[in-house]
Amino acid sequence: MLALPAGPLVRASLAAARAAVQPSVLNHSIRGFYWARLFAAHKDLLNDADYDEELLFAAHVMHDLGTGPDAPGRLRFEMEGADLAAAVLTGIGIPARDVDRVWEAIALHSTPQIPERMGLLTRLTYEGIWMDFGKHFDLAAREQEQIHSAYPRLGWVRHFADEVIAHDPAPRPPRPPTPSLTIWRASGRRMESPPWSVA
Repeated sequence: MLALPAGPLVRASLAAARAAVQPSVLNHSIRGFYWARLFAAHKDLLNDADYDEELLFAAHVMHDLGTGPDAPGRLRFEMEGADLAAAVLTGIGIPARDVDRVWEAIALHSTPQIPERMGLLTRLTYEGIWMDFGKHFDLAAREQEQIHSAYPRLGWVRHFADEVIAHDPAPRPPRPPTPSLTIWRASGRRMESPPWSVA
């Protein structure tokens, strides 16, 4: 269950994430990968021709690079993270088509409805990340303890919210909350941890 994929793509993605985000955010990213794999298994997608576990890992583990020190803070953190991830993958010779798939998955990871109509990688990335917020809890109830023991939350929600606020683009008028947002940048308000989570 806790096995991770291996190879140059995985090593480069993990190294980039470790250098850019706090341990609590990295743990969230890895948990998201596990949740996405469980979701794919539940939906009988593991044998789909478009299922690529290395790209799925890369998209998850690098999806929050836009909150790290290399993100310029001029665009949405999702887009800046996608750009940084694409640079990592391009730098190790990953084909442009696969780089584009990871870019799309990261750029849309906080946007509801659209990912399910895109490619499988984008859909699974969205589902895995949001399962770590409590979505589809029933699909992963049996694995919660094992995964959280290996990759604890460590106050992740607060760390993540603080990083996103710090890397926000120029101030904008306040906007009402939507399901696609984990924090409301303009107001500085934070989303609470899911009721089942450990801080």
